[in-house]
Amino acid sequence: MIRVLLADDQMLMRQGLRGLLDLTDDLRVVAEAGDGEATLLAVKEHTPDVLLLDVRMPKGSGLDVLAALGREKALPPTILLTTFDDDEALMTGLRTGARGFLLKDVSFETLTDAVRRVARGESLLLPAVTERVKRRLDGETPAFESWNQPDRLSPRETEVLRLMAGGLSNREIAEALGTSERTVKNQASAVLAKLGVRDRTRAVLRALDLGLI
Repeated sequence: MIRVLLADDQMLMRQGLRGLLDLTDDLRVVAEAGDGEATLLAVKEHTPDVLLLDVRMPKGSGLDVLAALGREKALPPTILLTTFDDDEALMTGLRTGARGFLLKDVSFETLTDAVRRVARGESLLLPAVTERVKRRLDGETPAFESWNQPDRLSPRETEVLRLMAGGLSNREIAEALGTSERTVKNQASAVLAKLGVRDRTRAVLRALDLGLI
C-alpha cells in the first residue's frame, strides 16, 4: 500500500484528490494538511510514501516545505501541485527536491500513475511543464557544449544526477547514498562528461531536455 499525504490549502481540492486515490486498491491518503506548518508536522508524524504538495499555501509555501524537509533529511518523494503560473517556482521546486509536477485538474489515470511512479523512485515531468520550462530556458541559458546524444548513464550516475537536481552537495549526496564524497565527485564528473556540459546547472537542464529526470 502506498501511503499519501495531501497538502493543499483548499479543502475541496484535498477532498477531490482523496476521492480519486480512494478508488484504487493500492493508494491511500493517510493524512491531510492545509498549510506549510501543518504539512511539516504531518510528514514527521505519518512518514508518507508520497507527498502531494501545493506550491502556494499559508504559513509556509510548498517550496518552503521542500527546503525545510530537505535540510532535515526528511523529504519523502514529492509531487508539486501547480497551475503553471510560476515558471520560477517549478525550477526551484525541482532543484529543491521535488520529483515532479501535476496540474490541479489532473485526471484519475495521470494522478494514480504519477503517485506510483514517484513511489518507485522515478521522476515525473509532464510534457506541458517540460515544454514551458524549456521555452523559458531557451531565452536565458547558453547553448550546451555538446548536443550529441550523450553516453548512457549508469543507474548510480542517474541517482547522483537526481540528487544534484535536488540541490544536494557532493557531501550530502555521499551521505544519502552511503558512499564517500570522493566517489560522488567522480560520479558527478562522469555525469557532466557524458552529458557534454561543464557545470551542474547545465547538467540538470540537459537531463530535463533529454527526459533523463
